[in-house]
Amino acid sequence: MLKIQLIATLAVAIVAFFMSGLHASVSAMLGGSAVLLGASAAALIAKRGANNEDPTAILVNLLKAEAVKIFMIIILLVIVFKVYKQLVPFALIAGLAAAALFSGAALSKLKV
Repeated sequence: MLKIQLIATLAVAIVAFFMSGLHASVSAMLGGSAVLLGASAAALIAKRGANNEDPTAILVNLLKAEAVKIFMIIILLVIVFKVYKQLVPFALIAGLAAAALFSGAALSKLKV
């Protein structure tokens, strides 16, 4: 799933580069990277409880993973907004949206 998110982020970054230049491309990559890093952290949290068979524990573990993902995305976006002065907000949101669209549970069945 991370591979699909990375491809979507790169596609948005390439389009942003040709439409608005380097800073738009970097902004799109930063937006997508926030989602990718958040999803990676969530996957690590979710794998901790992979052997658990109790439905309650599985749900709690899933909710922890989602909370970590959302918190990490927020923290990374705040850092990007504070550090990157040439930020192109629309490109950042486009990169973020492209990666987020491919992070849904419905895509987890794909063998990519």
